[in-house]
Amino acid sequence: MSFMSFDEALPVIFMALMGLAMLIYVVSDGYDLGVGMLMHRATPEEKDVMIASIGPFWDANETWLVLGIGILLVAFPKAHGLVLTELYLPVALMLVGLILRGVAFDFRVKARAVRKPMWDRAFFAGSTLAALSQGWMLGRYVSGFGSGWNYPLFAGAIALTLPMAYVLLGACWLILKTEGELQRRAVAWAKRAWLPMVVGLVLISMATPWISATVRTRWFVLPEIIALMAIPLMTGVALLAVRGLLNTRQVLGPVCWLPFVLLIVVFVLSFLGLAYSIYPYVVIDRLTVWQAASGTAALKFIFVGVCISVPAIAGYTVFSYRVFRGKTGELKYA
Repeated sequence: MSFMSFDEALPVIFMALMGLAMLIYVVSDGYDLGVGMLMHRATPEEKDVMIASIGPFWDANETWLVLGIGILLVAFPKAHGLVLTELYLPVALMLVGLILRGVAFDFRVKARAVRKPMWDRAFFAGSTLAALSQGWMLGRYVSGFGSGWNYPLFAGAIALTLPMAYVLLGACWLILKTEGELQRRAVAWAKRAWLPMVVGLVLISMATPWISATVRTRWFVLPEIIALMAIPLMTGVALLAVRGLLNTRQVLGPVCWLPFVLLIVVFVLSFLGLAYSIYPYVVIDRLTVWQAASGTAALKFIFVGVCISVPAIAGYTVFSYRVFRGKTGELKYA
């Protein structure tokens, strides 16, 4: 068995780091996008608590998106050009959504009572636009930016499913972070989001091998299919466990953290399935990690910066979640 040299492995290392950054972003910013999309269902007092539950984290969560895109830009410039050319419009719409969200978040806390609902609606709109755009981008990326009627249909299905996954994740975050009536309402919101999210996930899982011959070849061959079946089976068990927990009284108390953790497991399993389907491509069927990568000398230089920045970002993230752990109280500003 031959092993890759460090120079040969560098592009793979950067691909893994980029994938990890995007996974952390999807999970961490996913729940606060989900909270934003639930804003219109809450009372004014509940909206304040919902905002407070994500307030210490949402800026740090978006740092992982910047890191992932930054790695794509500097480590895989050929792929960066291709991806952004194909996804220019949805990327622009996502940025508009994130900007609208950020502005609304800051302005609502200082706005007069009569203006506050306007900023709440802006926060909801920005969260929804960002989630829809991310779903569309994921669908186009997974399909290799193919042309034909079936590709936009596939991307549209993911564009609708990903926001539902975020809503479910956001509702489970609120179950973890809140108490009383808002926590009970969050359980009801999670129950409503569970079925559309699961149906969408099943349909997308069935459609992905149909849309991509490469994915079909990777998954539906022996003996690989036997080992790979563990991913959908574990995903199904985790989703059923979430639904079962939402029907128990314990979810309002000692196990309020468990639905959120199980959904993180679902996202991780989905990421592993996607990573297996795509590797060794950065852009499926177009560019491998080695074809898209910068020169070895440049990657070594970038690697030094990554070894400094990634632990710093991870350390700050862990520190902020540790400091602001526990239930969310009343929203107060000086």
